[in-house]
This record gives sequence, structure tokens and C-alpha cells, in this order.
Amino acid sequence: MEAERNFSIEEELTKLPDSPGVYIMHDKNDVIIYIGKALSLRHRVRQYFQPSHDEGIKKAQMVRQIAYFEYIVTDSELEALILECNLIKEHRPKYNTMLRDDKTYPYIKVTLGEAYPRVLFSRQIKKDKSKYYGPFTSATAVKDTIDLIQKLYHLRTCNQKFPDNFGKNRPCLNYHMRQCQGVCTGQISQEEYAKSVQGAMDFLGGAYQPVLHMLEDKMNQAAQAMEFEKAAEYRDLLQSVRSCVQKQKMTDAGQTDDKDIVAIAQEGEDAVIQVFFIRGGKLIGRDHFFMNVRMEECPEEVVTRFIQQFYAGTPVIPKEIHLQQPLADQAIIEEWLSAKKGQKVYLRIPQKGMKNKLVDLACRNAKMVLQQDRERIKKEEGRTIGALKEIASLLQLEGISRMEAYDISNINGFQTVGSMIVFEKGRPLRSDYRKFKLKTVTGPDDYGAMREVLTRRFSHGLRERAELRERGEDDALGSFTRFPDVIMMDGGKGQVNICKEVLEELHLAIPVCGMVKDDHHRTRALYFENEEIPMDKSSAGFHLITRMQDEAHRFAIEYHRSLRGKSQTHSFLDDIEGIGPARRKALMKRYDSVDAMRQASLEELAQTPSMDLRAAQNLYDYLHDTNTVLQTQENAVQ
Repeated sequence: MEAERNFSIEEELTKLPDSPGVYIMHDKNDVIIYIGKALSLRHRVRQYFQPSHDEGIKKAQMVRQIAYFEYIVTDSELEALILECNLIKEHRPKYNTMLRDDKTYPYIKVTLGEAYPRVLFSRQIKKDKSKYYGPFTSATAVKDTIDLIQKLYHLRTCNQKFPDNFGKNRPCLNYHMRQCQGVCTGQISQEEYAKSVQGAMDFLGGAYQPVLHMLEDKMNQAAQAMEFEKAAEYRDLLQSVRSCVQKQKMTDAGQTDDKDIVAIAQEGEDAVIQVFFIRGGKLIGRDHFFMNVRMEECPEEVVTRFIQQFYAGTPVIPKEIHLQQPLADQAIIEEWLSAKKGQKVYLRIPQKGMKNKLVDLACRNAKMVLQQDRERIKKEEGRTIGALKEIASLLQLEGISRMEAYDISNINGFQTVGSMIVFEKGRPLRSDYRKFKLKTVTGPDDYGAMREVLTRRFSHGLRERAELRERGEDDALGSFTRFPDVIMMDGGKGQVNICKEVLEELHLAIPVCGMVKDDHHRTRALYFENEEIPMDKSSAGFHLITRMQDEAHRFAIEYHRSLRGKSQTHSFLDDIEGIGPARRKALMKRYDSVDAMRQASLEELAQTPSMDLRAAQNLYDYLHDTNTVLQTQENAVQ
């Protein structure tokens, strides 16, 4: 790190090569905050640090955080594009345009690399001899299709290796149910089985009519022969195939190639990209993707980033991708996609006809999803940010982001525990939740227990803060070093005063508010600065306070329950050296009480299954030295 700390941006800018490559920006904590590619590293990286160059507010914020940069030179812009995709996927930098979620799609896999292929469900595509169909957006639909193919073509589902395993095992249940041709019996030739596999592949490729005609003929023949059960089976299969056909709602009769339709809707720093998956001329599914973007970023740039990230992780690439507008790096992206696919891939911008209508349809869907998402976010902000503003207004505080709440749980003072829950921006931050097993308080003393929990929590935070400052890492704040904007105590005046005393002893100034409950243990009001503040029970702030109280109580109760469960299953045998779970179980099975175990001789104890002489001696000594303690633990052994 010493080299990075002595890094001179001005000096290093003069050393940049006039070559294609990838540049990587780091902040002072060595965190990668941005990754980009360039045809000329010298020209592109210098632009960030020129006062006259304007790439928007977000990029300006990023530049101010750059402590040093590094770069990797490549032989071509294509290599730089590939490297950039890989590095962004690995490091997910803060200031790169990113997909908000990574999705894996289901595929149907036909294992053509096997002598007797199978049809399988898969979420991964490997470079093997298998043929993959998809991607599909519904895993349920994929499984239903595979089940239908199994009923139609009776392909094997076992993972045995054939022909090596012919006759080595009895046929499975599928064979006896006439759902498998019985490859394991060796009675079906590879050529005959291959015809069934080809039929399944034709079906997956969209050739439904031959199957419909075949099933209809067989149903009629079975009915004429008065084989009504068999006719009913063919009728059900016929309905299943028709249902599968009907799911293909759109067909481009003039085209049979695979293509994706990609369209974007963007407002401010939010964008939604809609993708239609067309396979064999049929729309087999669609999906949408949320992107975090910069305000000044144009739709073409966002689509470019989407294509890089999406197709870097999607093994099946269509022959054509239809877009609304041309991309700045269109030629290099086509070259990259073609290299990944192994054949030419085209980025098209349709101007008329059905292709253009499909792009418009995808665009309308993207706008609709974006609008619905913004409405959902608005409602969620009302529940969270709006609720915080309401609480801050009631307490006359400037602003609230982080709130901590505490609760104590015990049963008549038994195994008292404390819980700390954290809400940030109105949402639970479960990674910062903490549990406390009381060390200094015994018996039903909730005030004493709360004092210990709060003292431990804030003392720990102060120690960590001091250690971080010594190391010069003030910004690296963890769950204990981050103090709340307000502390919410589960109770009224008593609990609030305990918290204030602890904070005063530690010289901390943090507002403390009590969450007051009524006689029915329901939230009623807030207690702040010696005053009870009523709340509108229909308000977002009231509901947020209720959620915090319930969450603190739930977290404490669950921890207490887990400790009780462990103590109830604990036996004195667990405390004896040499006795583990197996020996404990054998002893408890042989002796029905502590007294019976105590009356056994050393030799008898040693004869217990799995016991050895040393463990038996330890048990014998324990049994005869601690009679009083054992009497109280008898129930735990039984």
C-alpha cells in the first residue's frame, strides 16, 4: 500500500500509454470504485482530471474520491471490452452502471454427448455436446414441459452410464409404469432410441403439429377398440400439448431465427430494460431488469452497459438483437458477441414491420414496469423515509437515519438475555443486530440487565473507534462503531433514564426516546424529554415504531428460546472428558436413572458399548464425587 499512498495523479497521468486497455480507479481505502475501457488510455483517463471536462455530478463525485488508479494494457479494444466485463462482474464498483439483480434462467438440456440421451432441467450451460433450449423465464413451465416430453417419448431419467450398465440393475418404477423404454434392459437399440430423442428435439423446436396428429389418431384408434382407459390417457396428453402450444402467444411467421428484443425506459437515475426472448420465431418469454444509472447518462450508454453485463453471463446468445437506437460501440460489441457465440451476431434497429412493432411493444412494457416500480418506491418511501421524517418532527430532531432499539427477555430471571436491533432509513438492518447474554445480572432485574447491555454495546463501540483512529481508518465504521441518531427504548421513563445514565457515564450525547405501551401491551405513545408524545395510530411513523418494538421483542425472545432449548438438552455427561454424543446415548440407553448409573461398578460402566476404560474411570469419579449436584440433574439425564 505504500506505493499507492505516495501516488501522484499528476505524475502518473504523464506515464499513461496511448494504447487500448482497462483503467481501474481506487479510493483511499483501496476499494475499486470505477472500471472503464478505452481505445486510448492516455486520452480517456486524462479527461477525468481536466477541469473543463464535464461528465455529470455523479462522475465528479467519483473523481474527488480517486486516490490512485491502475491500468491494464490490451492488444485491442475488443480485448479491453472483454476484460472490462470480467472485472466489473468480479468487483461490482460503486460508480459503474450496474444491473440491480443477477438472474439465472432455466434451460432444457438434451444430453447428446451420451449414447442414450436424457432431457434435463438446467440453470448452467457447459461447453459439452449437449443441446440447450431457452432461456425460459418460468422454471415451473420448464419442468412441466420436461414432464410432458417424458410422457410423450418415454426417455430415460436415470443417471446410469450406458451401454456399460446394461442388465446390471433391475428396471426402475418408470419402466413398469411404461414411462421409460427400459434402456437398462438392453432391449432397445441406440438407433431406435435416437428416433425418440429426435422427436423430443423437434417438439422443443416448435414442431407441435405432428405430435398433435399422432396423439389424436391414437386416441381415436383406442376409442374404436373400446380401450377407453388408453384413449383417456391420449386425450390428457393431447390437452397438455395444446396447453403448451397456447403458451406461445406470439409467432413471427416470416422468421425462424433466434432473436432478443431489447428496449429501455429511463427517468432520472432509474432505468428498466425489457427483453423479449424469441426462439424459432416464437416469443417464449420476457423479463425486465432494473439498472442504477447516472442522471446524465443517455439511454444508448445504459443499453450498452446492459448488453455487456447480461450477455457476459448468459451462455445462449441469439443471432440477432433488436434495439431502439444504434449504439456508440456497436461494431465492437457485435464483434465481442460473435466471438462468444462462435458465429456472426447482429445488432439491428428495425424501422418498420413486425420487428419494429415488437421493439415498440418491449418499450411500452419497460415504461409500464418503470412506472409501477416508481409508485412502489414512493409507497415504500412513505413507510420508511416518510415515517422517519414524521418521528424526527415529533421529537424536534433535525434528521434521523439510524435507530437502535433494545429489549430484555427472561423467565423469572432465568438466563436473562438482551437484544439490539437496528433500523436504517426505516428498514431493518439485520447485519447489525446483536445478542447479549447477561454476565453480571442474575434474577428478574430488567433495569440492571438493560444497564449492562447498553454499557457493553457503547463501550465496545468507543474502543473500536479508538482503535480505528489509531490505524487512521476513521471511515471504516462497523456495526458497533456506528452510533444511532436516536435510541428507542422498549418502555417509558424508567428505561429511558437507565439509558441516559449509561450515556452520561460514557460521555455520549445521543437522544433517547421511550416507546410506551398501553395495558394491552400495544404501542401507545413516545416518551421524550420527560414528556409523553401522543401519536396518530394511522400514521406511517406510528407503524414504524410498532414494527421496531415487535422486532426487538421477537429477536430477544428467539435468542432466549434457543438458549433454553440448549440448556434443556444439556446433560452432566456432556461435562465429562471422554464422553461424546455416542457414549452419552449408549449410557442413557443402558441406565434409566442417575442412581442406576452410580450403583454400577467401574467394570460395568466400561462394558457399555463404545466406552473405554479411561472414559469409564472419569465417569465413575464424577458420579461418586458430586452426589448433591447429580441429584438436581437427574431429570436432564432421563
